[in-house]
Amino acid sequence: MKKVVVSRVDGLGDVVLTLPVAGVVKKNYPDSRIIFLGSRYARPLADACEHIDMFLEWNEFANRTPAEQLRIFTSVSADIIIHVFPRREIARLAARAKIPLRVGTSRRLYHWLYCNRRMHLPRRGSNLHEAQLNLKLLRALGAGADFRLSEIPDYYGLTRVKALKDEFKGLLSTGRTNLILHPKTKGSAREWGIDNFARLVELIPAGAYKIFITGTQNDGRRLREFLDRYRTRVVDLTGKMDLTELISFIGAADGLVAASTGPLHIAAALQKFALGLYAPMRPIHAGRWAPVGQNAAFLTVEKQCSDCRKSLVCQCIRSIKPEDVYRKIDKNFRKQTPAGDFR
Repeated sequence: MKKVVVSRVDGLGDVVLTLPVAGVVKKNYPDSRIIFLGSRYARPLADACEHIDMFLEWNEFANRTPAEQLRIFTSVSADIIIHVFPRREIARLAARAKIPLRVGTSRRLYHWLYCNRRMHLPRRGSNLHEAQLNLKLLRALGAGADFRLSEIPDYYGLTRVKALKDEFKGLLSTGRTNLILHPKTKGSAREWGIDNFARLVELIPAGAYKIFITGTQNDGRRLREFLDRYRTRVVDLTGKMDLTELISFIGAADGLVAASTGPLHIAAALQKFALGLYAPMRPIHAGRWAPVGQNAAFLTVEKQCSDCRKSLVCQCIRSIKPEDVYRKIDKNFRKQTPAGDFR
């Protein structure tokens, strides 16, 4: 068990919740070398994780000929590959490269062709968290499978975060709580709504908190009216940071509020106050995707949610009251900041 490939080529939050797989492998097999196969976009997360020794960009593989893909994959000389996020082409490539132990779920038909260790792992109807489900794949390695959510933060390993650049460090307040609001999700989750974030900004006492708005350049364009209206209350950082810089900024700030997004899970993994806002619909509900961290929390509404299954607009998540969100924030930081009045 010298070289272990962990394959997860989807979103940032998914990658964050997969990092504990690398951490548990390292704990049980400290001499192993962990190779993370992921998308180019997620590379800064792997670079920040002490458990990962090498990163393979799936984007590079996808644009090469089958012969070139096989040559590169074979040159890694992996002993094990764990298909955390199933992809037929990756499973086939691992089999062609003759990686000795190929672990996948039994729920994918192509894994019966290409994997030689298949774990029964039904995700959609499970009551377990995504991070717990990922770790169950390690039963194939004898590394244990049942983890309480309270144990998982010990295995993120985000200890190699780069120092924050001076241009961003100078924005942070030394006398107020530095709070990040991340309103948009790039379509990866149901959104709380700009009107709710606007009300939250009005509720948060300016003398106690400095508020930053993060997101992509495109998010900034979508948020322009909101950002202009509250330009004296918030600092607009949309489109101003790459992922490496955003990770560093989250690590330097005090907390973050968002729907189910990558930055939310990054904040939780960095042991920051991470407050997630969730729709109650399965399988995107908080029970499956809540932030997991020593200082993480979430808000949702207790009801059956199905009307918006085919739409990104969800009245259930939008019905979470900004006053309740502020109470959560205030309760967490109450010892450091004065309680604010609802204004």
